Amino acid sequence: VQLQASGGGLVQAGGSLSVSCAASGRTFGNYAIGWFRQAPGKEREFVAAISWSGSSTYYADSVKGRFTVSRDNAKNTVYLQMNSLKPEDTAVYYCAARGGNWYPRSQYEYDYWGQGTQVTVSS
Repeated sequence: VQLQASGGGLVQAGGSLSVSCAASGRTFGNYAIGWFRQAPGKEREFVAAISWSGSSTYYADSVKGRFTVSRDNAKNTVYLQMNSLKPEDTAVYYCAARGGNWYPRSQYEYDYWGQGTQVTVSS
């Protein structure tokens, strides 16, 4: 499956932004999707994940209550709605896919990756 993340940009602290992950190539509904981010000089970290049906989601503590992950399998797209953004949310955001319904927080469990989209939150 091929993934392409989009929708990043520059936003002020406290603002909102939505990023998308569009998939192609294989049956999208067979894949759990994870969102990760990497800030300059830091390791890539888990942000959120969603099961293949969309019925289950999982969030990092740092974004819980502010970010919402959802998916539309008919459109082969996963969304990450980010609210109450903070400067520390600044990073390149990546989506990743793995076959099956398990949606782990480890990046090493994911088989396919998108190219990333930059999110910058100004203070």
